[in-house]
Amino acid sequence: MRNVIIIGCGCAGNTAAIYTGRAGLNPLVVMGQEPGGQLSITSEVENFPGFPEGIQGPDLVENMKKQAERFGAEYVWGTVDAADLSKRPFRVSIDGEWQETRTLIVASGASARWLGLPNELALIGKGVSSCATCDGAFYKEKKIMVIGGGDSAMEEANFLTRFGSEVTLVHRREEFRASKIMIDRARANPKIKWLTNTAVDDIYDVTKGEVTGVKLRDLKTGKVWDQEVDGFFLAIGHIPNTKPFGGQIDLDPDGYIVSKGGARTNITGVFHAGDVQDRTYRQAITAAGAGCMAAIEAERFLEEEGH
Repeated sequence: MRNVIIIGCGCAGNTAAIYTGRAGLNPLVVMGQEPGGQLSITSEVENFPGFPEGIQGPDLVENMKKQAERFGAEYVWGTVDAADLSKRPFRVSIDGEWQETRTLIVASGASARWLGLPNELALIGKGVSSCATCDGAFYKEKKIMVIGGGDSAMEEANFLTRFGSEVTLVHRREEFRASKIMIDRARANPKIKWLTNTAVDDIYDVTKGEVTGVKLRDLKTGKVWDQEVDGFFLAIGHIPNTKPFGGQIDLDPDGYIVSKGGARTNITGVFHAGDVQDRTYRQAITAAGAGCMAAIEAERFLEEEGH
């Protein structure tokens, strides 16, 4: 019987582990499909407080993990593939093996949607990014490309004009899913160029270890051409990792956990932290703060229950 199981070991999960560990709760942390979360594929992090020279994303999450282990947190490789939250103690299946716990902190994050291009994953953190707020400042006076057609694509393109010499917005269709106000705002920005009815077929250059350009294709004429670009930003959405909890934890239509205030879910004793619930900020520091909130909620809940 565990006092607390934490699902996920990104900034949210690791911070929750530090706090529950220091509280003497001996948390079990399930590392999940993407150990370290999105920071594990981020090269340099310049906006996390306390690191004036910046820090590598994988180093930041590894430091957090070591800190949590110092306070008694136990980490296990594996993925939660099922859960029974109908009664207490809660039961979660870690790669088919069931564990019981008095409280549960879901910090399983959200996975960025990728295009599935041959060189895409190899260049993540080397010019390919899914977070303009995180990585935009690395592309001052550089050529930037944004992929997408929704509000987030418009917002990211506008944001990136603060840094890039030019921003090209690429979309597969003529029409955009974005709201009129967001499209109008982007259209009014002279630094944004538009490529509609256009697909990206590949990204260059893996051999150089950085993005140098892309291969584009006109979906109406079939014309193919190469275009020079330094930063490649995807704004085609995220997928929250909440599949095992469907029908139990309240989720919104896109699968994000619906918060019931603080770090609480609709199930007493089950808490949320980080990008699994946060579709607005999605930053390392906000995820860490959410992990702290969830840990304090879990600790207070256990205390009230007499554990």
